[in-house]
Amino acid sequence: MDSFIFDVDGTLWNSTEIVARAWTEYLREEEHMDMDISSERLMGLFGQLLPDIARALFPQLPQAEQERLIDNCCQAEHRALLRQCAPLYPDLEKVLKTLSEKYPLFIVSNCQAGYIEVFLEATGFGKYFKGHLCPGDTGKAKAANIQEIARRFQLKDPVYVGDTMGDFEACRKAGVPFIFAAYGFGEVDEPDDRISCPAELLKFC
Repeated sequence: MDSFIFDVDGTLWNSTEIVARAWTEYLREEEHMDMDISSERLMGLFGQLLPDIARALFPQLPQAEQERLIDNCCQAEHRALLRQCAPLYPDLEKVLKTLSEKYPLFIVSNCQAGYIEVFLEATGFGKYFKGHLCPGDTGKAKAANIQEIARRFQLKDPVYVGDTMGDFEACRKAGVPFIFAAYGFGEVDEPDDRISCPAELLKFC
């Protein structure tokens, strides 16, 4: 391998509690919608493309209204995460610092534009990563963005670290090995490798 590409939610931090609270407060206070979005519900939705999340949460509404609501929810979430950093997985900064001394690190997530920047600002971890992409940047899903990161930075043998079946399937489409973060949100039966905590990535150093 010559580089690591990371997912965010369920791999680097768990923002579901803060995001669930921010979305619920926004929908109740600004849209007068009696909805209670739980962190457990979000764990099952995170990793999907934003229009799919909107469709799952607001199935009774027209697509344009779904997209308006989810966009505004995301702006509320960004503000909340900048006020309060979401819980990071154990030893994460130590792991990223050590890995970054040997490998270039990147982020590819199926999130909205600005979310990765919020993660980097809230954590102060921007110094460890060389680049990042998401559908909000490119209009493309995860597999294509993994390939685009590899092309832009001339990566020959990247590996991807993620926590869901969607991550695994994107890696198969992109032709990139997949390391399963088994501490995250999903289940993957046959990854190329698995870790039970971020520190286990240090075996590659």
